[in-house]
Amino acid sequence: MLREIKYLIFIFIICLFLFLTVRYYFSDTNKKNSYRSLNTIDKKISTYAKNLPVLEDDTKNIIEYVEQLNNKKKKKFNFWKLLETNE
Repeated sequence: MLREIKYLIFIFIICLFLFLTVRYYFSDTNKKNSYRSLNTIDKKISTYAKNLPVLEDDTKNIIEYVEQLNNKKKKKFNFWKLLETNE
């Protein structure tokens, strides 16, 4: 008997918690507060974006092309030929 009452109390507490959580989440005050916080975040982003410094582009002509004068013959490895010799 006590066991059933204990389980009933547990179920009641869990249902009450879920009900109050859902009720608060869908309340008008929560919606207003979340909208206001999103609105203030957008305002902060726009003010910070206006104050950002623009850096000067200093990347012109930084690539130096090097011609390879040493045309040494490199040994070409062929994967299939390596497999054939190991049989």
